[in-house]
Amino acid sequence: MLSIFDSGPAAPCPAPFNLAAHVLAHAQRLPDKVGLSVLGQEGSTDWTYAALESAVRGTGTGLLNAGFKAGDILLMRLDNDVEFPLAYLGAIAAGLVPVPTSSMLTAAEVAKMVAQLSPAAILRDARVACPEDTGLPVIDTAALADMRDLPPCDYAMGDPNRMAYIIYTSGTSGNPRAVMHAHRAIWARKMMHEGWYGLHENDRLMHAGAFNWTFTLGTGLMDPWSVGATALIPDAGVKTEELPALLARHGATIFAAAPGVYRKFLSHHPQLDLPDLRHGLAAGEKLSETIRDDWNTATGTRIFEAYGMSECSTFISGNPDTPARAGCLGKPQDGRCIAILDEGTGQPVPIGSEGVIAVHKSDPGLMLGYFGAEEDTRARFNGDWFITGDHGVMEEDFQIHYAGRGDDMMNAGGYRVSPLEVEATLIQHPQIREIGCTDIEVKQDARIIAAFYVADTDLDTAALNLWAAERLARYKQPRAWVRLDRLPTNPNGKLSRKALKPLFKT
Repeated sequence: MLSIFDSGPAAPCPAPFNLAAHVLAHAQRLPDKVGLSVLGQEGSTDWTYAALESAVRGTGTGLLNAGFKAGDILLMRLDNDVEFPLAYLGAIAAGLVPVPTSSMLTAAEVAKMVAQLSPAAILRDARVACPEDTGLPVIDTAALADMRDLPPCDYAMGDPNRMAYIIYTSGTSGNPRAVMHAHRAIWARKMMHEGWYGLHENDRLMHAGAFNWTFTLGTGLMDPWSVGATALIPDAGVKTEELPALLARHGATIFAAAPGVYRKFLSHHPQLDLPDLRHGLAAGEKLSETIRDDWNTATGTRIFEAYGMSECSTFISGNPDTPARAGCLGKPQDGRCIAILDEGTGQPVPIGSEGVIAVHKSDPGLMLGYFGAEEDTRARFNGDWFITGDHGVMEEDFQIHYAGRGDDMMNAGGYRVSPLEVEATLIQHPQIREIGCTDIEVKQDARIIAAFYVADTDLDTAALNLWAAERLARYKQPRAWVRLDRLPTNPNGKLSRKALKPLFKT
């Protein structure tokens, strides 16, 4: 028996189609239902479905009135507030192509995106870093807020395979890749509703992340809205240890977060009284069995983990009907075609054997490709399969064990970061002759990025931190610096990042 799961194709995406129209399709039926509550310690700010749709379509009108046309790319430099999803969906509703980005990126990092994408404009919050000399039109938050009250734009309906949005991911090449997704990507997420969430219209789903994180944007907002549920998002000032009280006060039935958030929860609250909570969801990095067990003890509920990537969202998961077995990620969601391939032959390996996890090219959630990088796109495919780069083992019941990365990608705090990207920035420091980066587990279930450098003398750590902070987003910055006389190499003379890990002393 070979390691391949194929439950048959997912239901085809209807045509014509618009991602934003699909997300807000319940607004006409449920106009007065609260679709979004932004939660603070003193109360909440509520948005009904009617108000959400009005603001989204008004924003679409405003962007069209500003002279943008279908297919124009708009780079989003917005902060952690409700303007982010409103502008994102407003652009898509009008047929434009938004590019959501993390507010933690530096101006230098954003400048590279501007050069690559040549966007038509930047949607800009003055609090968020952005290069000042782009020569591009800037739509500020005041202008975006004014657009909400404009008459609604028509949804730009069309081919579900046309580009809807672009997101950035760090690739193994060291240069962040611009991943193009089609409108049909939201339709493909329906496979996650039962295959991971157990999500229904009467749910109140709280996501612990920021509005401007793509995990929050998809799992915390788009998916609940697409089934008529209520999304609960903590206000920017809410601390992690304050979230349990909000979960209880606002009757959250599902909670979603990166594994690190669960760890912080449990460190402050070894026992939790959450009577309305059915279960938790985790993604972004591997969930440890310790966190899974401790959460179950503290709450009496399970955490269902999902595995995915920017190029295809999540496609392997446990769910309330089919929980993951101990040590497993779960199984491929119904409607997916997933295989474990031999990296040499490109063919499925026997059940129980390790190989690389691959997604069939027919998956409706799979990216259109990397923007402006056709060769990089082709390199990710082996025949009919998209190659994830992660290794796994499929069992007879199709549950999949995660066996690690096939490359040196780092994961700290739920963000996947290319060491090559970080190294390419740090090697520009005038006193660093050589550099190597890897992630280090500094305590159970907590990882940081460590930089190992060769220099004439030990360099001041505070100065190095400041230098890195000016050039790298916070989640890409090293949290530890180690000077070595020389970097470890493999027999071919190349840097061995795996050999760096034992050199770190806590």
